[in-house]
Amino acid sequence: MPLSWNEIKERATFFSKEWAGETSERAESQSFWNDFFNVFGLSRRRVASFEQPIKKLDNKQGFIDLLWKGVILVEHKSKGKNLEKATQQAKDYFPNLKEHELPRYILVSDFERFRLYDLDENQQWEFDLTEFVNHVHLFGFIAGYEKRVYKDEDPVNIKAAELMGKLHDALKEIGYDGHDLEVYLVRLLFCLFADDTGIFNKGIFWEYIDLHTKEDGSDLAMHIASIFHILNTPENKRLKNLDENLAQFPYVNGKLFEEILQPAAFDRKMREMLLEACGFDWGKISPAIFGSMFQAVMNPDQRRNLGAHYTSEKNIQKVIKPLFLDDLYAEFERIKGNNNRLKEFHKKISDLHFLDPACGSGITHLNKARVMKDFE
Repeated sequence: MPLSWNEIKERATFFSKEWAGETSERAESQSFWNDFFNVFGLSRRRVASFEQPIKKLDNKQGFIDLLWKGVILVEHKSKGKNLEKATQQAKDYFPNLKEHELPRYILVSDFERFRLYDLDENQQWEFDLTEFVNHVHLFGFIAGYEKRVYKDEDPVNIKAAELMGKLHDALKEIGYDGHDLEVYLVRLLFCLFADDTGIFNKGIFWEYIDLHTKEDGSDLAMHIASIFHILNTPENKRLKNLDENLAQFPYVNGKLFEEILQPAAFDRKMREMLLEACGFDWGKISPAIFGSMFQAVMNPDQRRNLGAHYTSEKNIQKVIKPLFLDDLYAEFERIKGNNNRLKEFHKKISDLHFLDPACGSGITHLNKARVMKDFE
């Protein structure tokens, strides 16, 4: 559950006072960014890495100060340095980043000043450290707050479905077919959604695939099989010496991971497909429509008319909001200060049953998780 904005603002005020007057990039920049992420209740090491090696535009070796793949790239300078130059340096890294690594945001700072760029919306903001508390809302994506906008046709949904369709075809081409393939893809989709919607600690599936599997894809299927096994194993039944990178995955009931499947196999290109899929923000991709889109994308004859194969979330909302969601939101507003009644309310939400025949059990589970998250 994200920190409240009041808590974030309190932390932002303390951060500004703590770092006032700092000047040395080399000595303190990493501590600065660790504290920055902590303002939003997120451990930096869970999502982002320092000194990411990469070739620059001139093909010389460079190091990105901080990179959260697919989300934000940070370039840090000593106090008084040129932020415009720092911004250009950050952009020079882009040509040699992989598709799934390309960030939406660039943030440059010299301790005293911040400049944030939203590359998707072509917007930028600049403010001083002393004004940080008044601009924390710009970093809602770090805290876990995202403004959801319902669209009749969302290109991100379509692009994600098409990418998973290509991975489906690649597995099918090597002979991984039928029921095993269908269940395998649903499990992967669950992991992708869970990585960004609070079911997993944010980004752990992406991080595991990126950091713990070989680039040629030769050991990827083995590691995925281990993840699936762990997701089906309650914490109290796991090996005591289990690798901590696997132990961080929670137990998922509902039998989605219960069946033992034929082992799959991956190559370099297929591993890149999965990493690119991890690079999407699946919290923004609608489980309500993705199931039917994914069914369509697995049928090559239907792909050219993909956009016609699902009911938009806007139209779904027109049905379910007056049916039960509006009443739930109203009840939540009435009782959100009463802890006892909130416990009863959350029990009622958890007992809801979702019928979604187009999506399959994995996506249905995520629709329910999305509703429950709204009332945290």
